[in-house]
Amino acid sequence: MPRMSEAEKRKSHKRILEKAGEIFRQRGVETTSVSDVMQAAGLTHGGFYRHFKSKDELVAAAFKTAVDDVLNGMEAADSEEQKAAARRDYIATYLSLCHVGSRKDGCPLAALAGDLNRGAPDARREGHDALRRTATQLTPGDDPAQGVATLALMLGTVTLARLADEDSNAQALLDAGQRGVELIQNDWPE
Repeated sequence: MPRMSEAEKRKSHKRILEKAGEIFRQRGVETTSVSDVMQAAGLTHGGFYRHFKSKDELVAAAFKTAVDDVLNGMEAADSEEQKAAARRDYIATYLSLCHVGSRKDGCPLAALAGDLNRGAPDARREGHDALRRTATQLTPGDDPAQGVATLALMLGTVTLARLADEDSNAQALLDAGQRGVELIQNDWPE
């Protein structure tokens, strides 16, 4: 059997991480097997160990990849004006019915914080790093607590909206969360 080239291996590795990030966010870590991920990536289960030592390593790497993807727009902004626009766009997308209804493409923290908290140390470290990175991007001023408060409110809002029995109830929660974020972002005590 011919060996996989390095370029093919990198491409397969990227596909595994993307599919794992989607499936873990959609189903959770515990209910997703390595076979599920490899099948979604169009690869065999046996090929998994060419890329990762364990499922725990995959969870940490897939989570980090998902966070990188979600934060890319905010972290790439150069000027203060671009950062403010990226932050507004991120908040609007985060506090939307689309985000509530689509876990697989949404915030990895909103989908997986509970799983990471119960998971291996590497995954928990990635979760903590994601919290720090996201809060930093959500801080419009100099007080890091402002970004943490914004993230906590947004995460809680989406979590509660996902429990709503109707879209109108979810939207009411999202609207309340949006109002709270506006207060935190604009009226933070100096």
